[in-house]
Amino acid sequence: MARILICDDQEMMRDSLAAILAREGHEVVATGDGPAAVSRLSTGRFDLLITDLKMPRMTGLELLSEAKRLRADMPVVLMTAFATVQTAVEAMKLGAYDYIQKPFDGEEIKLLVDRTLEHNRLIRENATLRSMAEASLAPRPLVGDGDLMREVKRKIDLVGRSTATVLIRGESGTGKEVVARAIHAASDRRDKPFLAVNCAALSENLLESELFGHEKGAFTGADKLRRGRFELADGGTLLLDEISEIAPALQAKLLRVLQESMFERVGSSVSQQIDVRVVATTNRDLETEVENGKFRQDLFYRLNVVPIDLPPLRHRPEDIGDLCRHFLSLAARRCGQAYRHIEPEALRLLTRYAWPGNVRELQNIVERAMVLETEPGLVRASTIEPWLKPAKAPSTAAVDNLAGKPLADIEKQVILTTLRRFQGHRVKTAGALGIGVRTLGMKIKKWKEEGEESLVGVEAEVD
Repeated sequence: MARILICDDQEMMRDSLAAILAREGHEVVATGDGPAAVSRLSTGRFDLLITDLKMPRMTGLELLSEAKRLRADMPVVLMTAFATVQTAVEAMKLGAYDYIQKPFDGEEIKLLVDRTLEHNRLIRENATLRSMAEASLAPRPLVGDGDLMREVKRKIDLVGRSTATVLIRGESGTGKEVVARAIHAASDRRDKPFLAVNCAALSENLLESELFGHEKGAFTGADKLRRGRFELADGGTLLLDEISEIAPALQAKLLRVLQESMFERVGSSVSQQIDVRVVATTNRDLETEVENGKFRQDLFYRLNVVPIDLPPLRHRPEDIGDLCRHFLSLAARRCGQAYRHIEPEALRLLTRYAWPGNVRELQNIVERAMVLETEPGLVRASTIEPWLKPAKAPSTAAVDNLAGKPLADIEKQVILTTLRRFQGHRVKTAGALGIGVRTLGMKIKKWKEEGEESLVGVEAEVD
């Protein structure tokens, strides 16, 4: 319920109104004149002010003006027995939400109060969501000042001045999307949209609709026209994440967009001109994908105009200290805790670790330490050491058993073994292997069609 301030010089009116609203569960404070109401507003927080218009010492309009100066976001409702159009217009210009004419009954004022409070709640909620959205779209800093990261930043500054297509290559968790956002922020398009599509997360048909949009009735379930990401990103930047997972047929359509800056919505024959800067990311070797016939060579050349290779964290240990301090600061604000310093021995442990999950794994470790560390103001080595398990080297026997086998058989063996480890869970398996879920699904389907007996043990889980 709300905290409401009532101001009316008529004792019977303000007491009656206070009783009505108190029965609704509101906390009500009643005052007899404007100066007393101003004093209350100066020292306390209220969700709504209800004030009479005609009062001695300070009119309702004067109180309204002062209330907006003190609490700009607080709605104000005026009560008057002399309602005129001129009064209403003046009140609205000064910022009143509404007014009610005396005499009124209890139900009338309760409805007005409910409507006013709900309207103000929606305004605050929208402002919060807008703030959150702006924060999520704000470019995150590229932390690290080692030689490798300085080279990445240099390329970002250079490519930001152009409209060239960029291909960001790097392992999962290295921060490829952060680089993409930095490129957008460094360009003349920074005030235009930045949109991202995860190409591995959608089926071919859904991805086509997501990228290009569709007309009403284009397919079953297309009950209304939908604008795609290319259309929505017009004038700005579109990030195509995990570009290697796009199906061949869709690769051809994407190539046309890059060549001609034109596209058609699904179900339409009308071409639309767009101006979109494309940034693509991949954690796979696209040159090898091209050689294996899985990725179009012409599309690769169109995407690879300016390549940026993002180094894995194990290749830039000199940046780990800066990254730790950055993530500690973020985690402290998010958790509402005091900032923690990292113990020198803990930093040495982090620097020696191989970081298979790259920067994403480091952030996870830091945030976990903020939650579980018991030493005030410090992150200790003894706290984080159990979480830094060294990667196991494959045994010589295991390597020898693989020697001489076709690569396709080795790939199948590794995938099936990983599937069993995760009880047939495709998302976890694909994540562990660094491939897309759709790619994994196509391989499983192909092997099942070939009658692969090794799938029997996980068939129930992968169907």
